[in-house]
Amino acid sequence: MIVKPIATHVITGFLGVGKTSFIKYLLANKPIDEVWAVLVNEFGEIGIDAGLIDNQSGKVTIKEVAGGCLCCAAGVPTQVAVNQLIAKAKPDRLLIEPTGLGHPKAIIETLIQPHFQQVIALKSSICLVDARKVSDSRYRQHDTFNQQLAIADLILATKTDLLDENDLTNLHRYLEAQSIDTQVVAVSLLDKPVQVEQTELFEWLSTHYLQRASGITKPSGLPAATMSVSLFRSSQLQAAPEHNAVSFDPLGVYRSSNKIDDIYSAGWVFDCYYEFDFATLLAWVKKLHCLRLKAVVICDEGIAGLNYVDEQLSLVELDDAMDSRIELISEHAIDLVEMEQQLILLSKRIKL
Repeated sequence: MIVKPIATHVITGFLGVGKTSFIKYLLANKPIDEVWAVLVNEFGEIGIDAGLIDNQSGKVTIKEVAGGCLCCAAGVPTQVAVNQLIAKAKPDRLLIEPTGLGHPKAIIETLIQPHFQQVIALKSSICLVDARKVSDSRYRQHDTFNQQLAIADLILATKTDLLDENDLTNLHRYLEAQSIDTQVVAVSLLDKPVQVEQTELFEWLSTHYLQRASGITKPSGLPAATMSVSLFRSSQLQAAPEHNAVSFDPLGVYRSSNKIDDIYSAGWVFDCYYEFDFATLLAWVKKLHCLRLKAVVICDEGIAGLNYVDEQLSLVELDDAMDSRIELISEHAIDLVEMEQQLILLSKRIKL
């Protein structure tokens, strides 16, 4: 039985800004006696982010909802997913990471509806932003980008190693023009330790934001889903689909594609018998022209997590993977067949 509402944070940010890295940082620094849960919503269909979040503490439960935006259908997916996660994990704190292309305002509106008030204590929402993007009109004119900034209680300007003073100045000017007075803090998640004002970031967040209530406390009038069942009677709710379970074809491949608001995604799951050539895979990735690539891949040199955005590739070595998962997000239609053929050429299938 839930005794007190669960402290809940919405972590937003556009594609590739570092949300998953930030969540991994928070989990690595959480109090060891607390149970935390993470709800990850991905734009693509196959689900990769959960595999990139390394749960070493044993007191973290991660649930992934792939394929679009949690706020769709008047918030019902949000309610179902949160209900299932809380019932399973019974967490002390919940982190919600919407897709970078989702509608964060609608998710906040869902979480502050009356049927969540006894269950969730909505705390500070944190938005990660790459300050360089403010100079790009495609971002300034993108409703989701502006929503993420508008609902934030704290804005973290990440990738400081790639920024200059003009980038941060432009961000402050843009926020001022949008009548947003939210605190902006520049951080580099690559630093060890990550610091703010000569204080370790997690300690600073704990002091100033992790206990602070969200600045949005009342619904603004957006339509909300109606629910006639108790939030914790999960047997009466339709289960959210589990995207980790896929049906492979005779070649050991599962593929899926999607299109939402003129953004395309294509994803593949290769069964555990596929082994990718690490060097040629990296060369292939660096030639891509896409908004984003994420992957967890079984390679000849181990298991690799890949994140490719803005022609910058980051890698992480992972301990385990049940299969290889690759997802592309693009502003242009993706030829699923041609791309799959290229991927197969980068690998070999080994039958034991």
